[in-house]
Amino acid sequence: MSIIPHINRVTIKIGSSLLLEENILNISFIEKLTKDIATLFKKGKEIVLVSSGAIGMGKRKLGVRNKLSSIPSKQALAAIGQTDLMNLYYRFFQKYGLSVGQVLLTRADLSSRSSYLNARNTILTLLKLKVIPIINENDTVAVEEIKFGDNDTLSALVAGLIDAELLIIFSDIEGLYTADPKKNPEAELIKQVKKIDKEVEKIAKSSSIKGRVGGMQTKIEAAKIATRSGIPVIIGGKRKNFLLDIFYGERVGTLFLPQTTYLSSRKRWIAYGHRPQGEIIVDKGAKEALIKKGKSLLPVGIKEIRGHFEIGDSVSLLDEEKKEFARGIVYYSSKELKKIKGEKSSLIESLLGYKYYDEIIHRDNLVIL
Repeated sequence: MSIIPHINRVTIKIGSSLLLEENILNISFIEKLTKDIATLFKKGKEIVLVSSGAIGMGKRKLGVRNKLSSIPSKQALAAIGQTDLMNLYYRFFQKYGLSVGQVLLTRADLSSRSSYLNARNTILTLLKLKVIPIINENDTVAVEEIKFGDNDTLSALVAGLIDAELLIIFSDIEGLYTADPKKNPEAELIKQVKKIDKEVEKIAKSSSIKGRVGGMQTKIEAAKIATRSGIPVIIGGKRKNFLLDIFYGERVGTLFLPQTTYLSSRKRWIAYGHRPQGEIIVDKGAKEALIKKGKSLLPVGIKEIRGHFEIGDSVSLLDEEKKEFARGIVYYSSKELKKIKGEKSSLIESLLGYKYYDEIIHRDNLVIL
């Protein structure tokens, strides 16, 4: 972790369970968090904060105790609570002479390349103005089709969006353990993870709390996105000086090392910026050509088309066992592909009456996951 103290641009993710405990504000946590961020900010660090809590703040304001499942109810609570959430951060950061700026995002904002770049430019401009961007999912308008699902995922996407050098995900435990430390007293903290494999995912799944948005499982999924983007991730936060200790070079939490070969900004957008609109199932030969030889996808290797998508949409590529292994931007619609799947590129024009390209997905628009 010797490189950590020299890192400049950092994304920090805070969950609602850390801000609120049974509808009661955790003032001591908020005070410590904002004080430590202010300390880092004044040392020249660029801090971007991804914070949950709008719905929780809305429930607190209205005195709502029971769990609400309908989207309109959650959207209404988010509309009420987002103001209180920003006011909370405004008051505490103001003590240190720091300004904050609100940025609300949905997956749709990152699906379009132009809006993706606009979001990036807005956040980077706020940093240039010495303002702390506070980012949340725009729950007031988001529906299932355009939701990120959780702010762990959002924080990883934001880290990639702004070329962050580190993603810190706060948790109510010290990091990733060999087993659930709340159930198994012999569980040991895993200090470093070189690669997120099936064993790591299994450990994370076993320690996730049923029915809770977030948890260790979603944090590991976020770490997969960030490390694939070349960004190291630290998960932890239980110890008092967790944030500052990171930048003092202490080994705290669990450090997930970035992958040695990572995705460019555009490839990150293709892989994670938006949800695939459909699926293309390919044969064994096509999969091997895509992964091992870096080839483009041709119609001859396509076995089946699922879903409805148009030219320029993102799709998932599945192997014969129906497992996703890549994502890409298509040159043909699902309707067109159903007519030319399994055929040679030389036959596209005779089958459709026209031809855009020989490839269905060019290798420059393809990401192996």
